[in-house]
Amino acid sequence: MDTVKSILLVGVGGQGTILVSKILTQGLIQAGYDVKMSEIHGMAQRGGSVSTQVRYGDKVYSPIIGRGAADILVAFEKMEAVRYAEFLKPSGIAVINDYAIAPMPVAAGMAVYPEGSIEAMAKAFKTIFFNAAEIAQKIGNPKTMNIVLFGAMVKAFDMSGIDWEPVFRTQLPEKLLEVNLKAFRAGMEV
Repeated sequence: MDTVKSILLVGVGGQGTILVSKILTQGLIQAGYDVKMSEIHGMAQRGGSVSTQVRYGDKVYSPIIGRGAADILVAFEKMEAVRYAEFLKPSGIAVINDYAIAPMPVAAGMAVYPEGSIEAMAKAFKTIFFNAAEIAQKIGNPKTMNIVLFGAMVKAFDMSGIDWEPVFRTQLPEKLLEVNLKAFRAGMEV
């Protein structure tokens, strides 16, 4: 039996993908797992694609997730889910933010944002999708969208046995702690 689990977090630069991967990694380490993480920033500072691979288990030898090997895919932007779908196992879970960020060709009017990405994912994988931006807005801080998604992932992947609050305390400034804990709980409720 494979004791190593693989999580792929994908998004667009500025969405907080890296912060979530750091919280995830720290929580898994504190829970006693061997954890390996790899991140790819690309043109992240210019709104480009960002991906983080986190693998954990009894003993992990590599942070790299091969095609068809991710147990869960968390997409902070819906087209990023499609871009990285080939990495998800057929039995994997996709947690997708129903949120679009227009890439440069679309923003420049040279292309049209493709529709139907979530529907395509739902045909191939167990898919959980919702608009995390709306939930974050209701909480009072739209920048907590990433933490809402993290909460949904924790619930979907049955990681709620880990005490995440102390991890948040080590990774976030005190002034942002309460709103992020609210976002996390709201994501767990999705």
